[in-house]
Amino acid sequence: VQLQASGGGLVQAGNSLTLSCAASGGTFRRYVMGWFRQAPGKEREFVAAVAGNAVHKDSADSVKGRFTISRDNGKNTVYLQMSSLKPEDTAIYYCAASWRVHSNVVLTTTDSYDYWGQGTLVTVSS
Repeated sequence: VQLQASGGGLVQAGNSLTLSCAASGGTFRRYVMGWFRQAPGKEREFVAAVAGNAVHKDSADSVKGRFTISRDNGKNTVYLQMSSLKPEDTAIYYCAASWRVHSNVVLTTTDSYDYWGQGTLVTVSS
């Protein structure tokens, strides 16, 4: 499956931004989808993930209550709605996919994912 992330940009702290990740080449509903981010000089970290059924989700404590992951299986797209952005949210955001038989699986580690998008840069100014 191929992943194309978009929607990054420069935003002031406190504002909102929505990222999108379009998938092609696979049966989208069979893939667990995740968002990760990597800030300069830091390791890539988990942000949020959603199961193939679009019901089961998980997110990192650092973004709970501010970021929401969702997916539209009809459009083969996963979204990350980010609100109340902080300067520490500045990073390159990557979407990722992993094929699973069961549609209720949520994955939160980088090594669980097989496919990665190219990343989109989010910069939050103070």
